[in-house]
Amino acid sequence: MFFAAQIVFWVALAALIYVYAGYPLLLIAISLLFRKRRPELVSSHTPSISMLIAAYNEEAGILEKMEQTVALDYPADKLEIIVLSDGSTDQTDTIVESFRDKRVRLLRVEDRKGKTNAQNVGVKEANSDILVFSDATTVYHSLALKRLARNYADPRVGAVSGRYQYFDASGDSPTGLGTMAFWNYENLIKTAQSRIRTITGCCGCIYSVRRDLYTPLPLDVISDLVQPLHVLKQGYRVAFEDQALAYEETTKSSSDEFSMRVRVVTRGIRGLLSVSELLRPWNFPWIAFQLWSHKVLRWLVPFFLMMVFGSNLALLESLPYRYFLFAQAGFYFLALLSLLIPFHRRWKVFGIPLYFCLLNTAALVSVIEVLRGKKYTIWQTVRT
Repeated sequence: MFFAAQIVFWVALAALIYVYAGYPLLLIAISLLFRKRRPELVSSHTPSISMLIAAYNEEAGILEKMEQTVALDYPADKLEIIVLSDGSTDQTDTIVESFRDKRVRLLRVEDRKGKTNAQNVGVKEANSDILVFSDATTVYHSLALKRLARNYADPRVGAVSGRYQYFDASGDSPTGLGTMAFWNYENLIKTAQSRIRTITGCCGCIYSVRRDLYTPLPLDVISDLVQPLHVLKQGYRVAFEDQALAYEETTKSSSDEFSMRVRVVTRGIRGLLSVSELLRPWNFPWIAFQLWSHKVLRWLVPFFLMMVFGSNLALLESLPYRYFLFAQAGFYFLALLSLLIPFHRRWKVFGIPLYFCLLNTAALVSVIEVLRGKKYTIWQTVRT
């Protein structure tokens, strides 16, 4: 019994170490063997762009979004802006229609069916060579479009992702620091992936694709993961442009973050299952390696955590294992305490255990939701 518990403990712990440290370090080591791509050498490459802004009941911020978008540093005659109103019931449509810039137009999508459906519909109305997908709440760096576009000078590039930069404006978000730390970590991984060859998923509020490579998607999948995978299936690479910045505010509460993560991961799992052939290493070795390491094993982390904790309980007669169990229990207790008491307002670091546990609890719930046949197609706007 003791020996079996040891095997379970060390196998699960090794999986956790690989997911969070081994895989990123392996990527970084491999990337050092490759010459860094320099898209800035073709910064004058400015293909026509259609920016598709998904919006549902965004009357509070849609005007600011449009003003910020038309002010971006990109040739005016090569930019069209389409606001995809997914059955909005507030003043979003009226505000967009009254905006005085001929580059901006409203496309109302009736019978609210979610962001992916709105994008499928919007692409049919777009007239440009490159499609850029944005959220109504996202603020772009002034040079973001130019920095995305320059990558398309390489005909082998089929899609380009920008980079998230999260911020906690009020300083009150319990998961704010955790969100920012996590996405900095994710950006490091994407940088290494792109330097070696290709990334396998984009940042949802700032990513782009060649219009002639766009694939209409099922409504219950997350587009910023699945659309790039379809680009890869067509033989193109997906680049990560870390200088194309998009600024997004963190969620205001743990419950908002948890709900969002459950929806995102559930849609992500369903999306990956829709292109499951990419998980076959004998057909797509590099892509499958990334998807198994960065997606599948990441979604299985809550199960590894339970295996480590459960097997650790059977190993208490050994002092080192006892200390490890105390460390685990202390970490989880700290996360629970942070959920109940707002320590993060004074000590930001308390938000990291909470975010880690929230992220993996959401992954656990998402796996269960997929097994139950649950689908998420629409999103509920959260505004204060």
